[in-house]
Amino acid sequence: MFLALRELAFARTRFGLMGAVVALIAVLMVLLSGLSSGLVVDGVSGLMRSPIQAVVFAEGTKTDSAFTRSEVTTAQRDSWAARDDVADAELLGTSIVNAKNDDGTPVDLTLFGVDPAGFVAPAASEGRAIAAEGEVVLSASARDEGVALGDVLTLDRLGTELEVVGFTADQRTFGHVDIAYLALPTWQEIHASLLPGEEADAGTYDVASAVAVRGVDGVLPDLAAADADAGTSARTITEVYDSSPGYTAELMTMQLIQVFLYAISALVVGAFFTLWTVQRTRELAVMRAIGASTGFLLRDGVLQAAIMLAGSVAVGVGAGLGLGALLLGTGMPFALEAAPIAGGAVLLLGLGLAGATVATLRIASIDPVTALGENR
Repeated sequence: MFLALRELAFARTRFGLMGAVVALIAVLMVLLSGLSSGLVVDGVSGLMRSPIQAVVFAEGTKTDSAFTRSEVTTAQRDSWAARDDVADAELLGTSIVNAKNDDGTPVDLTLFGVDPAGFVAPAASEGRAIAAEGEVVLSASARDEGVALGDVLTLDRLGTELEVVGFTADQRTFGHVDIAYLALPTWQEIHASLLPGEEADAGTYDVASAVAVRGVDGVLPDLAAADADAGTSARTITEVYDSSPGYTAELMTMQLIQVFLYAISALVVGAFFTLWTVQRTRELAVMRAIGASTGFLLRDGVLQAAIMLAGSVAVGVGAGLGLGALLLGTGMPFALEAAPIAGGAVLLLGLGLAGATVATLRIASIDPVTALGENR
């Protein structure tokens, strides 16, 4: 401990530069974690914050963009609802549309057609819940697009008008687009491309994109058995995150970047301590010659690395949180979450220590005779 602290003080410039590099890596880790979390929230917060436990698609529906590929019927919904282990099963319609506000401002929306009295329909923190056809409750983030209570949104191509009657308490998005909750019959008419006033066919109100399911007492139903009875393909709510446009590709890209960042941090710290150990070869040989054990020198070297890494990572995380706070509310998909940031900090510290430990293993090969000038 004494030797480690003395060397940290003596070579403070070199350790300061190395610490600055580690701190910058920690800043980047925080920003990447925030961006990853932000992309997840922006992509699937509408599913994450819903009471749905499982989503039922048509049999054989591909995982990607399943909501737009699938079409289920009321008969399949009834088959699920009749099961003893299913508390609620209701049709859910989804589609992404373009609309215009009263003043002609373009607004992109993901329509979620729901039963206004069902368990999927959200409560409104501002305004009121949907009560009739032609009304919508929007994600709280839609207010950033200039939408206000009482506005009438007109869908492109069809001309269908939707009155904004409320906003959710939090962000509800799907595929990076704000969700608009509306009565299922209205969604079914839009899905059938009916113009305002046009009469619907008999089968218009018989279909939806999926069936939203909730089990009894919060227990997930037997999805396989229910699928066999209804001829459907059910997935848990977390499994259907992949159905959000671009979700998998975005997440894999960010994860790959983070993996390389952690690998680079271990290599950088390991390279620094390798060079530092080489420069101290004679001093360490003298320590061996006067009786210091290999274990003592190894512990001293690793402790030295731990002090530098812990301080640098703490400074970097603090700076990253400060920068991240500035990014919140800027429109960038960014969210600061404690778990991924803490996990990233522990990984940086652990991998850095691993790299430093490998580097300081050179101490074990130092011959005390070197201190007596054998190589001079």
